[in-house]
Amino acid sequence: MKIVVLDGYAVNPGDISWQNISTLGELIVHHRTPANMTVENIADAEIVFTNKTPITKEVFDGCPAIRYVGVLATGYNVVDLEYARSKGITVTNIPDYSTSSVCQFVFALLLEICNNVKLHSDSVHAGEWVRCPDFTYWKTPLLELAGKTLGVFGYGSIGSSVAATAKTFGMNVICNTRTPSRIKPDSGVSSVSFEELLAKADVISLHSPLTVQTQNIINSETINQMKTGVIIINTARGPLVKESDMRQALESGKVAYYAADVVSKEPMEKNNPLLGAKNCIITPHIAWAARESRLRLMEIAFQNLNSYLQGCPQNVVN
Repeated sequence: MKIVVLDGYAVNPGDISWQNISTLGELIVHHRTPANMTVENIADAEIVFTNKTPITKEVFDGCPAIRYVGVLATGYNVVDLEYARSKGITVTNIPDYSTSSVCQFVFALLLEICNNVKLHSDSVHAGEWVRCPDFTYWKTPLLELAGKTLGVFGYGSIGSSVAATAKTFGMNVICNTRTPSRIKPDSGVSSVSFEELLAKADVISLHSPLTVQTQNIINSETINQMKTGVIIINTARGPLVKESDMRQALESGKVAYYAADVVSKEPMEKNNPLLGAKNCIITPHIAWAARESRLRLMEIAFQNLNSYLQGCPQNVVN
């Protein structure tokens, strides 16, 4: 049985192992696969793993041996699920592997906005404290989270983890979710409408999947319903935010800060309107990528394939 990984480098640049998966068949790992080489790389493969390389109808038609696709991520929009289902091909994903890592990253972004630790450390190393006539100074306003309201948009495993962590900072937490029944009565989290979340939140953290309904849900119209000076964090999907509108909101001061680990098209394009925007932090989609998180991903990928081969597939998305 031939197993091919189309784009393994992001998941495993060499610091972890493919050993477990290799015990299940003949394994070939490509670091990256250009779109025009997808069919060539998996033409005779029965098992395919992909992270961001699209598996379209045309790819399936060109690779008749495929019977299983393992997506090495939680999101699975890179695979034509309906066509895979029609061909009897099982597609799985990796749920919940990155919850701790992404939650931690949300607060790394938020605390950088609140405290500007790197800016102040650089200032000290540049000699500014040595030359300072006072025992202290600060170069930007410092923000305290206690008492402020966090609005969580989407209450899956990551959104709920972010909500719980925010409570430990003394924040008030409100949430807009399609499944308010998931909010435990003793969580201290209030379920509100989307409009109420926009109006009340000092900080908004996005944790919704990307759907037709949520694409560009943060736009000039919804931003105008927010408090002036709101902070927005996006570790979910870039297209949740209309980036040209976000740049205008940053320039006007309506949005005080925007911190994103995702953008509308990745890798980021040179004409992205957020490049060079003031009070805008952008990181290259790394919130999920702690080594511990990737080890969990690899183990679940192995378990997914092994379960499929044993006739009891798990984490099936089609």
